[in-house]
Amino acid sequence: MDEEQDQWIRVPVGDDAARWATRVRCRRVLFVVHNVTSATRLLDVLPLFHDDLGVQLLATCTGSSAFRSGVADLLADTGVPVLPWEQALATPVDLAISASFGGELGAIQGPLIVLSHGIGYTKRLATPSTEHRAPSTEHRAPSPDADAAVLPRSAPPPVFGLAPDWLLADGVPLADALVLSHPEQFDRLAAACPEALPTAVLAGDPCFDRMLAARPYRDRFRRALGVGRGQRLVLLNSTWSPQSLLGDGNAEGAGGGDDALPALLPRLTSELPADEYRVAAVLHPNIWHGHGPGQIRAWLDRARRAGLALIDPLEDWRQALLAADVVIGDHGSVTYYAAALGTPVLLGAAPLDSLDPDAPIADFIRTAPGLDARAPLRGQVDALIESHIPHPGPKRFTSSVPGEAAVRLRRAFYELMAAPEPPGPALLLPLPLPDPEPALRTAPLYVLTRVLAGPEVVVTRYADPAREPAGAGDAHLAVHEDTRDPGQLGLADVVFRSGAPDDPRFGPPGRWAAEVLGRHPHCALAAYVTGPSSCVVRTRDGVLLRLTAGPEADADPAVYASAVHAWLAAGRTLAALVEDGLTVRTGRTGHHVVIAAEADGPTTGGTRQRPSPTPADRSTAHASGADTPRAGRRSPRTGS
Repeated sequence: MDEEQDQWIRVPVGDDAARWATRVRCRRVLFVVHNVTSATRLLDVLPLFHDDLGVQLLATCTGSSAFRSGVADLLADTGVPVLPWEQALATPVDLAISASFGGELGAIQGPLIVLSHGIGYTKRLATPSTEHRAPSTEHRAPSPDADAAVLPRSAPPPVFGLAPDWLLADGVPLADALVLSHPEQFDRLAAACPEALPTAVLAGDPCFDRMLAARPYRDRFRRALGVGRGQRLVLLNSTWSPQSLLGDGNAEGAGGGDDALPALLPRLTSELPADEYRVAAVLHPNIWHGHGPGQIRAWLDRARRAGLALIDPLEDWRQALLAADVVIGDHGSVTYYAAALGTPVLLGAAPLDSLDPDAPIADFIRTAPGLDARAPLRGQVDALIESHIPHPGPKRFTSSVPGEAAVRLRRAFYELMAAPEPPGPALLLPLPLPDPEPALRTAPLYVLTRVLAGPEVVVTRYADPAREPAGAGDAHLAVHEDTRDPGQLGLADVVFRSGAPDDPRFGPPGRWAAEVLGRHPHCALAAYVTGPSSCVVRTRDGVLLRLTAGPEADADPAVYASAVHAWLAAGRTLAALVEDGLTVRTGRTGHHVVIAAEADGPTTGGTRQRPSPTPADRSTAHASGADTPRAGRRSPRTGS
């Protein structure tokens, strides 16, 4: 055995597998992975073989993709035996399933079925190198003069998955079955590559079916992503390539230039109030694994500190799509899926030259509203949401048999294996509930407040605004203790942080707050957020209060702390807060907060202790003006 074969697995396949395996008569189903993107579609259909003790699942990676990072970890997480590519080609299988045309698919020893890994076959992509398509083998080898067939310079690349360049080898279809999701793809296939038409199978879209099945849980997904009552989730979506929303080579037009995102990101946080909008981003796996997750986080660091959530491109992007109120996207499949779900779409990049002009997505890109880089973002987002009428095309063309992909695909798989289907129903896995991801903003917050009668305080916060936001009211600066720029703490009117109330690193919340006030003489109030609905605050006069939101309130508790600061800065009394509580309004949503005097312990940092006010003190305190900090400043300076 040579050195290469030393890496081959011995169980459950291999020369002596029968000696070591427990079930030796299983049919072999091989999942052929090109990259992480194609693997996501294969993971959609893997459960269709659950409970079949007569099937042995295997996986392999072709090694033909430029985006190889992340594949090994993904395959390891499946727990399915992984064959080196050379062993996969040498191993007879009963069925091979691929979601791409990359690699030497023609050399696989067994029936091959190919699925789309997006919303059908829509993009133009240069023809692959023939040395990756078929090695030196007699099995479906491409014609020897394939490399000589050079397209004219003016001819666009062929449509990926529909052109003979991808589908045929020596005039014969590479795949025994080609899965389509809608009859319109039959028409384009017949026009582009009639030789492959007999292999076409209408089997729907398993990815879209999983989203449709999960629609009743939209509110759960929103809560998991930290979207509160009255908030709107703005989801940025980018496919890969220089022409995408994240790319630096957008064509002139709906992206506003060659590199739209650097200008767009700070405007999102400057123009969208932090407590009325949640901003998240779904980036194509080829971006993550092409440039590296660490690089992506570095590029988007400022936006993340201002509250941007980066969504897992493998597990959680569909849930984020279901949760979104609006998607700012491009010509990728995720944007089209959003439109198919009825979500308003605003195009930040819209290149048509990379799309099949006859594909439904091209028609959608031509007609969908584009982002106006010169107009206020909030007005565009709100107007689109409020006037939106879903375009019927995306929903119609994403799948002609919604809800039927599991049944149709399992039938096709087992027919190709010449095996009976398992007796149970064909079912896909439900989308999992994402781990909770509340908005964490460590960038400085510019806070506008208006104290109304009631008692009620209107609070509008902007995370790291590029310029002073317009709006009525008094302004103050609220800064997270973990801010990237410690100099901002010296300017802050409110300093806050989040943590468990018994975290020994910070001590009791009251002690932490006293230390903060002692360390930052300019600070008027320190707030320790102890949970999703509560915080402990200490005023400059040393009074300790617990703020607890009512059952329906779900804002960031740091908002309540800013409201208390605004109340006191306006000359209102602590006694009134303790007696009546406070309604904090963010946008159109009101949050009732109960305020109680907190028992104090030994403090440090120079703040003086005094008895907490009682309802009986209310009129006296109001008349004397006690407990009133300095007035709020109109123009605090922020920076990251």
